[in-house]
Amino acid sequence: MLGSGVLKKMTLPVPPVADREPTKTPIHGTDLLDEYAWMREKGAPSVTAYLEAENAYTAAAMGGTEALQKALYDEILSHIKEDDVSLPYREGDWEYLTRTEKGKQYPRFCRRPLGRPEDEAVILDINLLAEGQPFMDVGTMTISPDGKLLAYTTDNTGFRQYTLAVKNLETGELLPDTAERVGSVVWTPDSSTLFYSTEDEQTKRSDRVFSKALGAGPVEVFHEEDERFNVGVGRTRDRKYLLLEAGSHTTSDTWFLDAAAFEGEFRVLAERVDDEEYDVEHREGFFYIRTNYEAEQFRLMRTPVTATARENWVEVLAEQKDAPLEDVDLFREFFVASYRERGLPVMRVFTLGDDGLPGASNEIRFPDPAYEADGDVNKDFAATTYRYAYQSLVRPPSIYEYDLRTGVSTLLKEHVVPGGFDASLYASERLWFAAKDGTQVPVSLVYRRDKFKKDGTSPLYVYGYGSYGYALPLGFGVSRLALLDRGIVMAYAHIRGGGELGDPWHDAGKMMEKRNTFTDFIEATEFLLREGYGDPKRVAIEGGSAGGLLMGAVVNMRPELFRVVVSHVPFVDVMNTMLDATLPLTVAEYEEWGNPNERAAFEYMRSYSPYDNLQAAAYPAMLVKTSLNDSQVMYWEPAKYVAKLRTLNTGDAPLLLHVNMDAGHGGASGRYDYLKEIAFDDAFVLRELGAESVS
Repeated sequence: MLGSGVLKKMTLPVPPVADREPTKTPIHGTDLLDEYAWMREKGAPSVTAYLEAENAYTAAAMGGTEALQKALYDEILSHIKEDDVSLPYREGDWEYLTRTEKGKQYPRFCRRPLGRPEDEAVILDINLLAEGQPFMDVGTMTISPDGKLLAYTTDNTGFRQYTLAVKNLETGELLPDTAERVGSVVWTPDSSTLFYSTEDEQTKRSDRVFSKALGAGPVEVFHEEDERFNVGVGRTRDRKYLLLEAGSHTTSDTWFLDAAAFEGEFRVLAERVDDEEYDVEHREGFFYIRTNYEAEQFRLMRTPVTATARENWVEVLAEQKDAPLEDVDLFREFFVASYRERGLPVMRVFTLGDDGLPGASNEIRFPDPAYEADGDVNKDFAATTYRYAYQSLVRPPSIYEYDLRTGVSTLLKEHVVPGGFDASLYASERLWFAAKDGTQVPVSLVYRRDKFKKDGTSPLYVYGYGSYGYALPLGFGVSRLALLDRGIVMAYAHIRGGGELGDPWHDAGKMMEKRNTFTDFIEATEFLLREGYGDPKRVAIEGGSAGGLLMGAVVNMRPELFRVVVSHVPFVDVMNTMLDATLPLTVAEYEEWGNPNERAAFEYMRSYSPYDNLQAAAYPAMLVKTSLNDSQVMYWEPAKYVAKLRTLNTGDAPLLLHVNMDAGHGGASGRYDYLKEIAFDDAFVLRELGAESVS
């Protein structure tokens, strides 16, 4: 049963009314009108008061759902093993693991000497770091090669602005070596020096790399001047080379430095070429290079360290037109190539001969119709085993170890789901439909077997993203069970603009092809309804960030198709944001959306920008969520969007804005706080769909 199954009319309180102060931006012979630009004044009393009024309105509008929120929270929590420990992995003379403890918001990172589990010690307790802080996130952690020092970065606001700290693991003291706005961090082999990247204060672009000997000041070793590019530092798995990687959305290059001679200068491996990308590993005097150089779906090449220009590259694995090469994990005796076939991961293990070229191969394949699989922690370059992680829409996460000698995978750890979870109660499917231009588009589904009939009566919940070449993960989610147990059919639309089918799939949904993303999503929903997977009167949709742009675009195009929308940190004010090069990320984003300073791009982007295309219509129920300290989609975008939409909405469905005043792009940082946010969202959706109860 789905409760009453009746969509309820609600009596809502009076929403806040935002002041309208018109400002005009002249461009390309026209004026962009924005009546809510004043909301950009973060910290201004009028802005704070308005956001707090919106939160109060949302709380009032959600009145009566408190018991449902509590029930959902309790259900989700019942499926989580609160006291848990990760599978240990080896690095040097130590095993490293992560522990969570019932009642604690954050994990503890621990280690123990090999063969001496009784000597386990905590190396970093995030709960202690979070004391007195409204938010806490650890960006990176890296142990020095001698095992004595831990370098890590923390953000206590949600603005993704990280501070570097170095801890002596023998004494527990913090060293005076710190730095601000730090991204990636790597140690030199002698444990004396750190290399790290930093971001620009205004644009938040990682543009500089520094070398810092412990106890000494930083020395700048690299500055990336091209505003499209971000830089990061790392090292090869065999630890012989430090790598400095620079990349935009479409182009990359790599600089390398002998780790044993780290006081030298980085050298570029191959000169930067627009629209060409490559990444690098090293083995016995050769760089192995995954690249789209003359291979749209990527291939594997190699070249001697002494002759790295493109003309010296030799092919190791040829391009496969129907299976993009996503990653290569290289070891002394073998490598693992990760592909996508029909949008789903496949791993191929290749032995390496004495000549460094691939020999025998074996495939690791997976049983479910919709799943996620990738490499786990594999630190040892000399290993003859390979750890990988697998999960699906119906199968909890597990870690396996593939043995190169036997070709057999062994289960090492299976995620425990308490609370009476029975995987056999749930089913998943992988479907394809033809878009109006004939393109075949995949959709993944999951539902509870005993609560679903393919007769068009089930509430349908469709999730989408479709940007940056990002492939939607199809992993297991305990929070999803509360919805499935109430008869919801969950769907994941793998629309163009994502990365499921490689770079061509991304290219077909970006720049001047971006509208394909939106029409694919609409057509995916219509397809599922036609096939009987959902009730046309009870369709919920969700997306976040660029997926929030998707939400805004599709409800403008087809507001009657959807009953309820959840939009997280939505990128909805496309024109004003992309015309402001002082904002974080803007210039780099030109390669994804286009540069609106060019007339053709301006006109095209303006044709779908959600904020600019709001119109008088009966919009679906909407919950729009943002965070005050979001550094990627500024809080004012969703706030302005909701304020404007209220002036145009002719319907009576609730339109709610919720602002987390102590978080950033990813919402609350503590695990229990995050579960409460999920329960809040789910309560909104279930109430609107008339599916609050479990039979």
